[in-house]
Amino acid sequence: MMTVLVATIAAVVVATMAGWLLTHRSGNIREIEPDRGAGPGPADLGLSRSGPTVVHFSAPWCGPCDRVRRVVGQVCEDMGDVAHVEIDLDADPATARRFSVLSLPTTLIFDVDGRQRYRASGVPKAADLRSVLQPLLA
Repeated sequence: MMTVLVATIAAVVVATMAGWLLTHRSGNIREIEPDRGAGPGPADLGLSRSGPTVVHFSAPWCGPCDRVRRVVGQVCEDMGDVAHVEIDLDADPATARRFSVLSLPTTLIFDVDGRQRYRASGVPKAADLRSVLQPLLA
């Protein structure tokens, strides 16, 4: 009986640590070194020509994508000059591959010149989005 209890506790600890390792960066916005070459171009993704654009990869079956849609929609509405483009992974897998989207939701932030500047996997916090978008509005 004691062996079963110890094995169960060990399994729970291992599962908890594995879960934490897999999700501890979820939602964190990482800065991307901008590509100095040609960006995707405003016509390719529907990027704004007057300000930064938040590109959100989602799918109809993705539950967390709804939360990202609400967060990004509210931030873009509050900030005015920030555009929001949502790309359905199922409908456009080639674009997802092009930007190495391996999990959903994934959010990319492009500057006015069409260069990718930031990336987040998971649900980003509204405050984090505002803090990285504000300098791109200048």
